[in-house]
Amino acid sequence: MKVFFKLNWFFKLRKKEYVIGLTMLALVAILNLIPPKVIGYVIDEMGSGELSPRSLAKWIGIIVAVAILIYIMRYYWRRMIFGSSNYLAKILRQKLFRHFTNMSPSFYQQRRVGDLMAHATNDIAAVQQTAGGGVLTLFDSVTTGGFVILAMAFTIDWRLTLIALIPMPLMAVSTSYYGKLLHSRFREAQAAFSDLNDKTQESISGIKVIKTFGQQEEDTADFTRLSNDVVDKNMKVARIDSLFDPTISLVIGLSFMLSLGFGAKFIYEDTMTIGDLVAFNTYLGLLVWPMLAFGMLFNIMERGSASYYRIEQLLSVPVEIDDMVDALDVKPNGDILFDIQQFKFPGDQANALHNVHFMLKRGETLGIVGKTGSGKTAILKLLLREFEGYTGEIKFGSHSIAQYKKQRLRESIGYVPQDHFLFSASIFENIAFNNPNEKMEQVERIARIAHIHEDILRFSEGYETVVGERGVSLSGGQKQRISIARALMLNPELLILDDSLSAVDAKTEEAILKSLKEAREDATTIITSHRLSAIEHAHLIIVMHEGTIVEKGSHNELMSLRGKYFEMYQLQQLERLVEKGGEVNEK
Repeated sequence: MKVFFKLNWFFKLRKKEYVIGLTMLALVAILNLIPPKVIGYVIDEMGSGELSPRSLAKWIGIIVAVAILIYIMRYYWRRMIFGSSNYLAKILRQKLFRHFTNMSPSFYQQRRVGDLMAHATNDIAAVQQTAGGGVLTLFDSVTTGGFVILAMAFTIDWRLTLIALIPMPLMAVSTSYYGKLLHSRFREAQAAFSDLNDKTQESISGIKVIKTFGQQEEDTADFTRLSNDVVDKNMKVARIDSLFDPTISLVIGLSFMLSLGFGAKFIYEDTMTIGDLVAFNTYLGLLVWPMLAFGMLFNIMERGSASYYRIEQLLSVPVEIDDMVDALDVKPNGDILFDIQQFKFPGDQANALHNVHFMLKRGETLGIVGKTGSGKTAILKLLLREFEGYTGEIKFGSHSIAQYKKQRLRESIGYVPQDHFLFSASIFENIAFNNPNEKMEQVERIARIAHIHEDILRFSEGYETVVGERGVSLSGGQKQRISIARALMLNPELLILDDSLSAVDAKTEEAILKSLKEAREDATTIITSHRLSAIEHAHLIIVMHEGTIVEKGSHNELMSLRGKYFEMYQLQQLERLVEKGGEVNEK
Protein backbone atom coordinates (compact mmCIF):
# COMPACT_ATOMS: atom_id res chain seq x y z
CA MET A 1 0.00 0.00 0.00
CA LYS A 2 3.03 2.29 0.30
CA VAL A 3 2.92 3.16 -3.37
CA PHE A 4 -0.56 4.69 -2.95
CA PHE A 5 0.74 6.92 -0.16
CA LYS A 6 3.67 7.95 -2.33
CA LEU A 7 1.24 8.87 -5.10
CA ASN A 8 -0.92 10.90 -2.72
CA TRP A 9 0.34 14.14 -4.32
CA PHE A 10 -1.16 13.02 -7.62
CA PHE A 11 -4.46 11.85 -6.14
CA LYS A 12 -4.84 15.31 -4.59
CA LEU A 13 -4.08 16.89 -7.95
CA ARG A 14 -6.80 14.84 -9.65
CA LYS A 15 -9.15 14.75 -6.65
CA LYS A 16 -12.26 15.73 -8.64
CA GLU A 17 -11.75 13.05 -11.30
CA TYR A 18 -11.06 10.31 -8.78
CA VAL A 19 -14.04 11.27 -6.59
CA ILE A 20 -16.37 11.15 -9.61
CA GLY A 21 -14.85 7.90 -10.90
CA LEU A 22 -14.92 6.12 -7.54
CA THR A 23 -18.47 7.32 -6.81
CA MET A 24 -19.61 5.87 -10.13
CA LEU A 25 -17.74 2.67 -9.30
CA ALA A 26 -19.48 2.42 -5.92
CA LEU A 27 -22.90 2.98 -7.54
CA VAL A 28 -22.15 0.21 -10.05
CA ALA A 29 -21.26 -2.10 -7.14
CA ILE A 30 -24.62 -1.28 -5.51
CA LEU A 31 -26.59 -1.72 -8.73
CA ASN A 32 -24.94 -5.11 -9.27
CA LEU A 33 -26.69 -6.30 -6.09
CA ILE A 34 -30.14 -5.88 -7.63
CA PRO A 35 -30.19 -8.65 -10.33
CA PRO A 36 -29.39 -11.56 -7.94
CA LYS A 37 -32.16 -10.44 -5.58
CA VAL A 38 -34.57 -10.13 -8.50
CA ILE A 39 -33.68 -13.66 -9.59
CA GLY A 40 -34.43 -14.89 -6.05
CA TYR A 41 -37.83 -13.19 -6.05
CA VAL A 42 -38.69 -14.63 -9.49
CA ILE A 43 -37.77 -18.16 -8.38
CA ASP A 44 -39.83 -17.85 -5.19
CA GLU A 45 -42.81 -16.48 -7.16
CA MET A 46 -42.46 -19.37 -9.61
CA GLY A 47 -42.38 -21.83 -6.70
CA SER A 48 -45.50 -20.34 -5.13
CA GLY A 49 -47.34 -19.94 -8.45
CA GLU A 50 -47.60 -16.15 -8.06
CA LEU A 51 -45.48 -15.24 -11.12
CA SER A 52 -47.62 -13.49 -13.75
CA PRO A 53 -46.73 -11.93 -17.14
CA ARG A 54 -47.12 -8.47 -15.62
CA SER A 55 -44.91 -9.37 -12.67
CA LEU A 56 -42.29 -10.93 -14.97
CA ALA A 57 -42.29 -7.82 -17.18
CA LYS A 58 -41.74 -5.68 -14.07
CA TRP A 59 -38.71 -7.71 -12.99
CA ILE A 60 -37.26 -7.72 -16.53
CA GLY A 61 -37.77 -3.94 -16.74
CA ILE A 62 -35.86 -3.46 -13.49
CA ILE A 63 -32.96 -5.57 -14.76
CA VAL A 64 -32.86 -3.68 -18.10
CA ALA A 65 -32.91 -0.29 -16.30
CA VAL A 66 -30.10 -1.44 -14.00
CA ALA A 67 -28.07 -2.64 -17.01
CA ILE A 68 -28.42 0.74 -18.77
CA LEU A 69 -27.37 2.64 -15.64
CA ILE A 70 -24.40 0.33 -15.14
CA TYR A 71 -23.38 0.84 -18.81
CA ILE A 72 -23.39 4.65 -18.45
CA MET A 73 -21.59 4.68 -15.12
CA ARG A 74 -18.91 2.24 -16.26
CA TYR A 75 -18.18 4.51 -19.21
CA TYR A 76 -17.65 7.53 -16.94
CA TRP A 77 -15.62 5.81 -14.22
CA ARG A 78 -13.27 4.45 -16.86
CA ARG A 79 -12.81 7.94 -18.31
CA MET A 80 -12.14 9.45 -14.90
CA ILE A 81 -9.82 6.78 -13.46
CA PHE A 82 -7.91 5.55 -16.53
CA GLY A 83 -7.82 9.06 -17.97
CA SER A 84 -6.16 10.27 -14.76
CA SER A 85 -3.61 7.45 -14.88
CA ASN A 86 -2.62 8.56 -18.39
CA TYR A 87 -2.17 12.07 -17.02
CA LEU A 88 0.16 10.67 -14.34
CA ALA A 89 2.27 9.00 -17.02
CA LYS A 90 2.51 12.33 -18.83
CA ILE A 91 3.63 14.16 -15.66
CA LEU A 92 6.28 11.56 -14.83
CA ARG A 93 7.63 11.53 -18.39
CA GLN A 94 7.90 15.31 -18.36
CA LYS A 95 9.60 15.26 -14.94
CA LEU A 96 12.12 12.68 -16.10
CA PHE A 97 12.81 14.45 -19.38
CA ARG A 98 13.30 17.83 -17.67
CA HIS A 99 15.55 16.10 -15.15
CA PHE A 100 17.58 14.51 -17.94
CA THR A 101 18.04 17.86 -19.71
CA ASN A 102 19.22 19.54 -16.49
CA MET A 103 21.81 16.93 -15.61
CA SER A 104 25.51 17.41 -16.24
CA PRO A 105 27.70 15.06 -18.33
CA SER A 106 28.87 13.17 -15.22
CA PHE A 107 25.29 11.95 -14.75
CA TYR A 108 25.37 10.29 -18.17
CA GLN A 109 28.86 8.94 -17.67
CA GLN A 110 27.56 6.91 -14.72
CA ARG A 111 24.36 5.65 -16.40
CA ARG A 112 23.50 3.78 -19.57
CA VAL A 113 21.12 5.17 -22.17
CA GLY A 114 19.14 1.93 -22.30
CA ASP A 115 18.57 2.02 -18.54
CA LEU A 116 17.31 5.62 -18.69
CA MET A 117 14.98 4.64 -21.53
CA ALA A 118 13.62 1.75 -19.45
CA HIS A 119 12.80 4.19 -16.64
CA ALA A 120 10.94 6.43 -19.07
CA THR A 121 8.94 3.58 -20.62
CA ASN A 122 8.54 0.34 -18.67
CA ASP A 123 8.71 1.84 -15.18
CA ILE A 124 6.31 4.67 -15.97
CA ALA A 125 3.86 2.17 -17.51
CA ALA A 126 3.92 0.14 -14.27
CA VAL A 127 3.24 3.25 -12.15
CA GLN A 128 0.48 4.31 -14.56
CA GLN A 129 -1.13 0.90 -14.11
CA THR A 130 -1.03 1.44 -10.33
CA ALA A 131 -2.86 4.77 -10.59
CA GLY A 132 -5.43 3.24 -12.95
CA GLY A 133 -5.91 -0.50 -12.59
CA GLY A 134 -4.50 -0.45 -9.05
CA VAL A 135 -7.00 2.11 -7.79
CA LEU A 136 -9.79 0.27 -9.60
CA THR A 137 -8.98 -3.14 -8.14
CA LEU A 138 -8.46 -1.76 -4.63
CA PHE A 139 -11.69 0.23 -4.49
CA ASP A 140 -13.74 -2.26 -6.47
CA SER A 141 -12.63 -5.26 -4.43
CA VAL A 142 -13.43 -3.42 -1.19
CA THR A 143 -16.77 -1.85 -2.23
CA THR A 144 -18.15 -4.71 -4.31
CA GLY A 145 -16.96 -7.31 -1.82
CA GLY A 146 -18.27 -5.27 1.10
CA PHE A 147 -21.66 -4.56 -0.44
CA VAL A 148 -22.07 -8.19 -1.52
CA ILE A 149 -21.24 -9.49 1.96
CA LEU A 150 -23.64 -6.98 3.57
CA ALA A 151 -26.39 -7.95 1.12
CA MET A 152 -25.80 -11.65 1.86
CA ALA A 153 -25.85 -11.07 5.63
CA PHE A 154 -28.76 -8.64 5.97
CA THR A 155 -31.09 -9.62 3.12
CA ILE A 156 -30.66 -13.40 3.16
CA ASP A 157 -28.94 -15.09 6.15
CA TRP A 158 -26.11 -13.85 8.36
CA ARG A 159 -25.29 -17.36 9.59
CA LEU A 160 -24.66 -18.70 6.09
CA THR A 161 -22.62 -15.57 5.30
CA LEU A 162 -20.24 -16.21 8.20
CA ILE A 163 -19.91 -19.88 7.23
CA ALA A 164 -19.11 -18.96 3.60
CA LEU A 165 -16.40 -16.53 4.74
CA ILE A 166 -14.51 -19.13 6.83
CA PRO A 167 -11.90 -19.88 4.04
CA MET A 168 -11.12 -16.16 3.47
CA PRO A 169 -8.19 -15.89 5.98
CA LEU A 170 -6.40 -18.57 3.95
CA MET A 171 -6.54 -16.27 0.93
CA ALA A 172 -5.31 -13.24 2.90
CA VAL A 173 -2.26 -15.07 4.26
CA SER A 174 -1.39 -16.64 0.89
CA THR A 175 -1.70 -13.46 -1.19
CA SER A 176 0.36 -11.48 1.34
CA TYR A 177 3.17 -14.04 1.06
CA TYR A 178 2.96 -14.04 -2.75
CA GLY A 179 3.13 -10.22 -2.78
CA LYS A 180 6.44 -10.14 -0.89
CA LEU A 181 7.99 -12.62 -3.32
CA LEU A 182 6.59 -10.70 -6.28
CA HIS A 183 8.16 -7.40 -5.19
CA SER A 184 11.76 -8.61 -5.16
CA ARG A 185 11.40 -10.69 -8.34
CA PHE A 186 9.80 -7.86 -10.28
CA ARG A 187 12.67 -5.50 -9.42
CA GLU A 188 15.09 -8.09 -10.78
CA ALA A 189 12.97 -8.42 -13.94
CA GLN A 190 12.98 -4.63 -14.46
CA ALA A 191 16.75 -4.50 -14.02
CA ALA A 192 17.16 -7.29 -16.60
CA PHE A 193 14.92 -5.38 -19.02
CA SER A 194 17.12 -2.29 -18.57
CA ASP A 195 20.21 -4.35 -19.48
CA LEU A 196 18.49 -5.69 -22.59
CA ASN A 197 17.29 -2.22 -23.54
CA ASP A 198 20.79 -0.84 -23.23
CA LYS A 199 22.25 -3.70 -25.28
CA THR A 200 19.71 -3.14 -28.05
CA GLN A 201 20.39 0.59 -28.22
CA GLU A 202 24.17 0.05 -28.20
CA SER A 203 24.09 -2.65 -30.88
CA ILE A 204 21.89 -0.65 -33.23
CA SER A 205 24.05 2.47 -32.79
CA GLY A 206 27.24 0.49 -33.38
CA ILE A 207 25.97 -1.82 -36.13
CA LYS A 208 28.59 -0.57 -38.61
CA VAL A 209 31.45 -1.38 -36.24
CA ILE A 210 29.94 -4.78 -35.42
CA LYS A 211 29.70 -5.69 -39.11
CA THR A 212 33.12 -4.29 -39.94
CA PHE A 213 34.74 -6.57 -37.35
CA GLY A 214 32.50 -9.51 -38.27
CA GLN A 215 31.05 -9.76 -34.78
CA GLN A 216 27.40 -10.29 -35.77
CA GLU A 217 27.23 -13.82 -34.38
CA GLU A 218 28.95 -12.89 -31.12
CA ASP A 219 26.74 -9.82 -30.69
CA THR A 220 23.63 -11.86 -31.44
CA ALA A 221 24.73 -14.46 -28.90
CA ASP A 222 25.20 -11.73 -26.29
CA PHE A 223 21.77 -10.32 -27.09
CA THR A 224 20.25 -13.80 -26.85
CA ARG A 225 21.86 -14.31 -23.44
CA LEU A 226 20.38 -11.04 -22.13
CA SER A 227 17.03 -11.81 -23.74
CA ASN A 228 16.96 -15.23 -22.08
CA ASP A 229 17.80 -13.57 -18.76
CA VAL A 230 14.79 -11.25 -19.19
CA VAL A 231 12.57 -14.24 -19.97
CA ASP A 232 13.93 -16.22 -17.00
CA LYS A 233 13.37 -13.38 -14.53
CA ASN A 234 9.92 -12.64 -15.91
CA MET A 235 9.07 -16.32 -15.69
CA LYS A 236 9.98 -16.17 -12.00
CA VAL A 237 7.52 -13.28 -11.70
CA ALA A 238 4.92 -15.24 -13.68
CA ARG A 239 5.31 -18.32 -11.43
CA ILE A 240 4.37 -16.24 -8.41
CA ASP A 241 1.71 -14.29 -10.29
CA SER A 242 0.11 -17.52 -11.51
CA LEU A 243 -0.45 -18.67 -7.92
CA PHE A 244 -2.98 -15.89 -7.19
CA ASP A 245 -5.89 -17.10 -9.35
CA PRO A 246 -5.74 -20.80 -8.34
CA THR A 247 -5.52 -19.85 -4.66
CA ILE A 248 -8.50 -17.51 -4.94
CA SER A 249 -10.47 -20.05 -6.98
CA LEU A 250 -9.77 -22.67 -4.29
CA VAL A 251 -11.03 -20.33 -1.56
CA ILE A 252 -14.15 -19.43 -3.56
CA GLY A 253 -14.74 -23.13 -4.28
CA LEU A 254 -14.59 -23.93 -0.56
CA SER A 255 -17.04 -21.10 0.11
CA PHE A 256 -19.47 -22.48 -2.50
CA MET A 257 -19.19 -25.94 -1.00
CA LEU A 258 -19.93 -24.65 2.49
CA SER A 259 -22.81 -22.45 1.32
CA LEU A 260 -24.48 -25.26 -0.63
CA GLY A 261 -24.10 -27.76 2.21
CA PHE A 262 -25.32 -25.52 4.99
CA GLY A 263 -27.84 -23.79 2.70
CA ALA A 264 -29.48 -27.15 1.98
CA LYS A 265 -29.61 -27.77 5.74
CA PHE A 266 -31.32 -24.41 6.34
CA ILE A 267 -33.87 -25.11 3.58
CA TYR A 268 -34.56 -28.50 5.13
CA GLU A 269 -35.09 -26.73 8.49
CA ASP A 270 -37.44 -24.31 6.69
CA THR A 271 -35.38 -21.24 7.72
CA MET A 272 -34.44 -20.37 4.12
CA THR A 273 -36.20 -20.57 0.75
CA ILE A 274 -34.78 -22.05 -2.44
CA GLY A 275 -34.90 -18.56 -3.97
CA ASP A 276 -32.81 -17.23 -1.09
CA LEU A 277 -30.21 -19.97 -1.62
CA VAL A 278 -30.05 -19.24 -5.37
CA ALA A 279 -29.70 -15.51 -4.65
CA PHE A 280 -27.03 -16.25 -1.99
CA ASN A 281 -24.98 -18.34 -4.41
CA THR A 282 -25.38 -15.71 -7.10
CA TYR A 283 -24.03 -13.15 -4.64
CA LEU A 284 -21.23 -15.55 -3.82
CA GLY A 285 -20.47 -15.66 -7.55
CA LEU A 286 -20.21 -11.87 -7.48
CA LEU A 287 -17.47 -12.26 -4.86
CA VAL A 288 -15.25 -14.05 -7.39
CA TRP A 289 -14.29 -10.77 -9.12
CA PRO A 290 -13.42 -8.86 -5.90
CA MET A 291 -11.29 -11.78 -4.75
CA LEU A 292 -9.53 -12.02 -8.13
CA ALA A 293 -9.15 -8.24 -8.13
CA PHE A 294 -7.61 -8.49 -4.67
CA GLY A 295 -5.03 -10.92 -6.04
CA MET A 296 -4.36 -8.68 -9.05
CA LEU A 297 -3.96 -5.77 -6.69
CA PHE A 298 -0.87 -7.31 -5.08
CA ASN A 299 0.67 -7.81 -8.51
CA ILE A 300 -0.09 -4.26 -9.64
CA MET A 301 1.05 -2.68 -6.37
CA GLU A 302 4.33 -4.55 -6.21
CA ARG A 303 5.15 -3.74 -9.83
CA GLY A 304 4.19 -0.11 -9.31
CA SER A 305 6.10 0.13 -6.03
CA ALA A 306 9.31 -1.29 -7.53
CA SER A 307 9.05 0.97 -10.59
CA TYR A 308 8.19 4.11 -8.64
CA TYR A 309 11.18 3.45 -6.38
CA ARG A 310 13.44 3.31 -9.45
CA ILE A 311 11.97 6.56 -10.78
CA GLU A 312 12.31 8.26 -7.38
CA GLN A 313 15.96 7.22 -7.18
CA LEU A 314 16.60 8.80 -10.57
CA LEU A 315 14.74 12.02 -9.77
CA SER A 316 16.52 12.31 -6.42
CA VAL A 317 19.92 12.70 -8.11
CA PRO A 318 20.71 16.39 -7.51
CA VAL A 319 21.47 18.80 -10.33
CA GLU A 320 25.20 19.36 -9.98
CA ILE A 321 25.36 22.61 -11.92
CA ASP A 322 22.49 25.03 -11.42
CA ASP A 323 21.85 28.75 -11.76
CA MET A 324 22.81 31.00 -8.88
CA VAL A 325 20.17 33.04 -7.09
CA ASP A 326 19.74 36.29 -9.08
CA ALA A 327 21.87 34.92 -11.93
CA LEU A 328 22.42 37.36 -14.81
CA ASP A 329 19.78 36.93 -17.51
CA VAL A 330 21.95 38.34 -20.30
CA LYS A 331 24.21 36.82 -22.91
CA PRO A 332 27.88 37.24 -21.96
CA ASN A 333 30.31 38.96 -24.32
CA GLY A 334 33.79 40.42 -24.16
CA ASP A 335 37.22 39.10 -23.19
CA ILE A 336 37.70 35.62 -21.73
CA LEU A 337 39.88 35.09 -18.68
CA PHE A 338 40.80 31.48 -17.88
CA ASP A 339 42.60 31.20 -14.56
CA ILE A 340 42.53 27.65 -13.15
CA GLN A 341 44.86 26.42 -10.43
CA GLN A 342 43.42 22.92 -10.17
CA PHE A 343 40.58 20.79 -11.60
CA LYS A 344 39.71 17.08 -11.38
CA PHE A 345 36.92 15.27 -13.18
CA PRO A 346 34.43 13.69 -10.74
CA GLY A 347 35.76 10.36 -9.49
CA ASP A 348 39.30 10.94 -10.79
CA GLN A 349 42.32 11.08 -8.50
CA ALA A 350 44.66 12.89 -10.87
CA ASN A 351 44.31 16.51 -11.92
CA ALA A 352 42.85 17.06 -15.37
CA LEU A 353 44.14 20.66 -15.30
CA HIS A 354 46.59 22.56 -13.12
CA ASN A 355 48.04 26.02 -13.47
CA VAL A 356 46.28 26.88 -16.72
CA HIS A 357 46.13 30.65 -17.26
CA PHE A 358 45.40 32.67 -20.40
CA MET A 359 43.54 35.78 -21.55
CA LEU A 360 41.68 35.83 -24.87
CA LYS A 361 40.52 39.23 -26.09
CA ARG A 362 37.21 39.61 -27.90
CA GLY A 363 37.55 38.92 -31.62
CA GLU A 364 40.75 36.89 -31.24
CA THR A 365 41.32 33.23 -32.06
CA LEU A 366 42.86 30.78 -29.60
CA GLY A 367 44.47 27.57 -30.77
CA ILE A 368 44.95 24.68 -28.34
CA VAL A 369 47.22 21.76 -29.20
CA GLY A 370 48.55 18.78 -27.33
CA LYS A 371 48.49 15.02 -27.17
CA THR A 372 45.32 13.06 -26.38
CA GLY A 373 44.55 13.45 -22.67
CA SER A 374 46.65 16.59 -22.29
CA GLY A 375 43.66 18.66 -21.09
CA LYS A 376 42.42 20.35 -24.28
CA THR A 377 38.81 19.16 -23.97
CA ALA A 378 38.82 19.77 -20.19
CA ILE A 379 39.36 23.49 -20.87
CA LEU A 380 36.37 23.54 -23.21
CA LYS A 381 34.13 21.63 -20.77
CA LEU A 382 34.85 24.20 -18.07
CA LEU A 383 34.16 27.09 -20.45
CA LEU A 384 30.80 25.49 -21.30
CA ARG A 385 30.17 25.08 -17.56
CA GLU A 386 29.58 21.36 -17.91
CA PHE A 387 31.75 20.76 -14.85
CA GLU A 388 32.54 22.76 -11.73
CA GLY A 389 34.55 22.06 -8.59
CA TYR A 390 37.73 23.77 -9.80
CA THR A 391 40.06 26.08 -7.96
CA GLY A 392 40.34 29.39 -9.78
CA GLU A 393 38.15 31.62 -11.93
CA ILE A 394 36.73 31.75 -15.44
CA LYS A 395 35.41 35.10 -16.67
CA PHE A 396 33.45 35.89 -19.80
CA GLY A 397 33.26 39.65 -20.09
CA SER A 398 33.23 41.34 -16.69
CA HIS A 399 31.58 38.47 -14.81
CA SER A 400 32.37 34.90 -13.81
CA ILE A 401 30.61 32.34 -16.01
CA ALA A 402 28.88 31.02 -12.85
CA GLN A 403 27.08 34.37 -12.51
CA TYR A 404 25.24 33.94 -15.81
CA LYS A 405 22.19 31.77 -16.30
CA LYS A 406 23.28 28.52 -17.94
CA GLN A 407 20.86 29.05 -20.81
CA ARG A 408 22.25 32.51 -21.59
CA LEU A 409 25.87 31.34 -21.32
CA ARG A 410 25.31 28.49 -23.74
CA GLU A 411 23.33 30.66 -26.15
CA SER A 412 26.50 32.73 -26.51
CA ILE A 413 28.67 29.71 -27.32
CA GLY A 414 28.54 27.75 -30.54
CA TYR A 415 30.11 24.39 -29.72
CA VAL A 416 31.13 21.81 -32.31
CA PRO A 417 32.24 18.66 -30.41
CA GLN A 418 34.53 15.88 -31.55
CA ASP A 419 31.59 13.45 -31.58
CA HIS A 420 29.26 14.99 -34.14
CA PHE A 421 25.61 14.27 -33.49
CA LEU A 422 23.00 14.84 -36.18
CA PHE A 423 19.31 14.23 -35.67
CA SER A 424 17.23 11.93 -37.84
CA ALA A 425 15.77 14.86 -39.76
CA SER A 426 16.44 16.86 -42.91
CA ILE A 427 19.71 18.70 -43.46
CA PHE A 428 17.78 21.99 -43.25
CA GLU A 429 16.32 21.02 -39.87
CA ASN A 430 19.73 19.99 -38.55
CA ILE A 431 21.38 23.27 -39.58
CA ALA A 432 18.42 25.40 -38.43
CA PHE A 433 18.08 23.41 -35.20
CA ASN A 434 18.11 26.53 -33.04
CA ASN A 435 15.46 28.25 -35.17
CA PRO A 436 13.31 25.85 -37.23
CA ASN A 437 11.55 28.82 -38.88
CA GLU A 438 14.76 30.25 -40.29
CA LYS A 439 14.63 31.33 -43.95
CA MET A 440 16.30 29.11 -46.53
CA GLU A 441 18.49 32.01 -47.73
CA GLN A 442 20.10 32.33 -44.30
CA VAL A 443 20.65 28.58 -44.01
CA GLU A 444 22.30 28.50 -47.42
CA ARG A 445 24.53 31.47 -46.51
CA ILE A 446 25.73 29.69 -43.37
CA ALA A 447 26.21 26.43 -45.30
CA ARG A 448 28.47 28.26 -47.75
CA ILE A 449 30.63 29.54 -44.87
CA ALA A 450 30.95 25.93 -43.62
CA HIS A 451 31.67 24.82 -47.24
CA ILE A 452 28.90 22.20 -47.21
CA HIS A 453 26.46 23.95 -49.59
CA GLU A 454 27.80 22.33 -52.76
CA ASP A 455 27.72 18.86 -51.18
CA ILE A 456 24.10 19.38 -50.12
CA LEU A 457 23.04 20.39 -53.64
CA ARG A 458 24.42 17.08 -54.95
CA PHE A 459 21.98 15.14 -52.74
CA SER A 460 18.78 14.06 -54.50
CA GLU A 461 16.55 16.03 -52.12
CA GLY A 462 18.97 18.89 -51.45
CA TYR A 463 18.37 20.55 -48.10
CA GLU A 464 15.33 18.32 -47.54
CA THR A 465 17.48 15.18 -47.57
CA VAL A 466 16.91 13.16 -44.39
CA VAL A 467 20.31 12.24 -42.96
CA GLY A 468 19.24 9.21 -40.93
CA GLU A 469 19.80 8.65 -37.22
CA ARG A 470 23.04 10.27 -36.03
CA GLY A 471 23.77 11.25 -39.65
CA VAL A 472 24.43 7.65 -40.66
CA SER A 473 24.04 8.42 -44.38
CA LEU A 474 26.76 11.11 -44.43
CA SER A 475 30.54 10.99 -44.50
CA GLY A 476 32.58 12.14 -41.52
CA GLY A 477 33.59 15.37 -43.24
CA GLN A 478 30.01 16.17 -44.22
CA LYS A 479 28.80 15.62 -40.67
CA GLN A 480 31.55 17.89 -39.34
CA ARG A 481 30.67 20.72 -41.72
CA ILE A 482 26.93 20.45 -41.04
CA SER A 483 27.73 20.58 -37.31
CA ILE A 484 29.82 23.71 -37.88
CA ALA A 485 26.97 25.29 -39.87
CA ARG A 486 24.53 24.47 -37.04
CA ALA A 487 26.81 26.20 -34.52
CA LEU A 488 27.21 29.24 -36.79
CA MET A 489 23.42 29.62 -37.03
CA LEU A 490 23.52 30.79 -33.40
CA ASN A 491 25.72 33.71 -34.42
CA PRO A 492 27.64 32.96 -31.21
CA GLU A 493 29.87 35.36 -29.34
CA LEU A 494 32.28 32.44 -28.88
CA LEU A 495 32.72 29.61 -31.40
CA ILE A 496 34.44 26.46 -30.15
CA LEU A 497 35.73 23.91 -32.65
CA ASP A 498 36.88 20.84 -30.74
CA ASP A 499 39.03 19.03 -33.29
CA SER A 500 36.14 19.61 -35.70
CA LEU A 501 38.13 19.71 -38.94
CA SER A 502 39.88 16.36 -38.61
CA ALA A 503 37.73 14.64 -41.25
CA VAL A 504 38.18 17.22 -44.02
CA ASP A 505 41.17 17.54 -46.33
CA ALA A 506 43.74 20.30 -45.93
CA LYS A 507 42.34 22.37 -48.82
CA THR A 508 38.78 22.33 -47.41
CA GLU A 509 40.12 23.07 -43.94
CA GLU A 510 41.94 26.13 -45.23
CA ALA A 511 38.82 27.33 -47.07
CA ILE A 512 36.61 26.91 -43.97
CA LEU A 513 39.06 28.75 -41.72
CA LYS A 514 39.32 31.60 -44.21
CA SER A 515 35.51 31.88 -44.39
CA LEU A 516 35.21 31.83 -40.62
CA LYS A 517 37.81 34.58 -40.28
CA GLU A 518 35.93 36.79 -42.72
CA ALA A 519 32.46 36.07 -41.29
CA ARG A 520 33.48 36.32 -37.62
CA GLU A 521 35.87 39.24 -37.69
CA ASP A 522 34.68 40.68 -34.36
CA ALA A 523 33.82 37.38 -32.64
CA THR A 524 35.98 35.06 -30.57
CA THR A 525 36.99 31.56 -31.67
CA ILE A 526 38.70 28.66 -29.92
CA ILE A 527 40.06 25.76 -31.96
CA THR A 528 41.57 22.55 -30.65
CA SER A 529 43.31 20.41 -33.21
CA HIS A 530 45.93 17.76 -33.70
CA ARG A 531 46.65 19.27 -37.13
CA LEU A 532 48.66 22.45 -36.61
CA SER A 533 47.61 23.91 -39.95
CA ALA A 534 44.19 24.52 -38.37
CA ILE A 535 45.58 26.88 -35.72
CA GLU A 536 48.58 28.52 -37.41
CA HIS A 537 46.58 31.72 -37.96
CA ALA A 538 45.49 31.98 -34.29
CA HIS A 539 46.37 35.10 -32.29
CA LEU A 540 47.34 32.91 -29.35
CA ILE A 541 48.37 29.25 -29.29
CA ILE A 542 48.79 27.24 -26.10
CA VAL A 543 50.51 23.87 -25.98
CA MET A 544 49.05 21.50 -23.38
CA HIS A 545 50.95 18.65 -21.75
CA GLU A 546 49.72 16.56 -18.80
CA GLY A 547 47.06 19.10 -17.86
CA THR A 548 49.12 22.29 -17.94
CA ILE A 549 50.42 24.85 -20.43
CA VAL A 550 54.01 24.20 -21.41
CA GLU A 551 54.25 26.77 -24.23
CA LYS A 552 52.26 29.85 -25.17
CA GLY A 553 52.44 32.40 -27.98
CA SER A 554 51.79 32.98 -31.67
CA HIS A 555 52.88 30.51 -34.35
CA ASN A 556 56.08 32.43 -35.12
CA GLU A 557 56.92 32.87 -31.43
CA LEU A 558 56.47 29.16 -30.73
CA MET A 559 58.53 28.17 -33.77
CA SER A 560 61.36 30.36 -32.55
CA LEU A 561 61.34 28.58 -29.17
CA ARG A 562 62.13 25.27 -30.90
CA GLY A 563 60.24 23.38 -28.19
CA LYS A 564 57.29 20.97 -28.29
CA TYR A 565 55.29 23.01 -30.79
CA PHE A 566 58.31 23.19 -33.10
CA GLU A 567 58.77 19.40 -32.85
CA MET A 568 55.10 18.77 -33.63
CA TYR A 569 55.22 21.14 -36.59
CA GLN A 570 58.36 19.55 -38.02
CA LEU A 571 56.87 16.08 -37.63
CA GLN A 572 53.71 17.07 -39.50
CA GLN A 573 55.77 18.73 -42.22
CA LEU A 574 57.71 15.49 -42.56
CA GLU A 575 54.45 13.57 -42.92
CA ARG A 576 53.43 15.92 -45.73
CA LEU A 577 56.83 15.41 -47.32
CA VAL A 578 56.31 11.65 -47.33
CA GLU A 579 52.85 12.07 -48.87
CA LYS A 580 53.73 14.69 -51.51
CA GLY A 581 57.50 14.86 -51.78
CA GLY A 582 59.54 18.06 -51.37
CA GLU A 583 61.59 19.76 -48.72
CA VAL A 584 60.79 20.55 -45.13
CA ASN A 585 60.64 24.30 -44.57
CA GLU A 586 61.44 25.74 -41.17
CA LYS A 587 59.54 28.86 -40.16
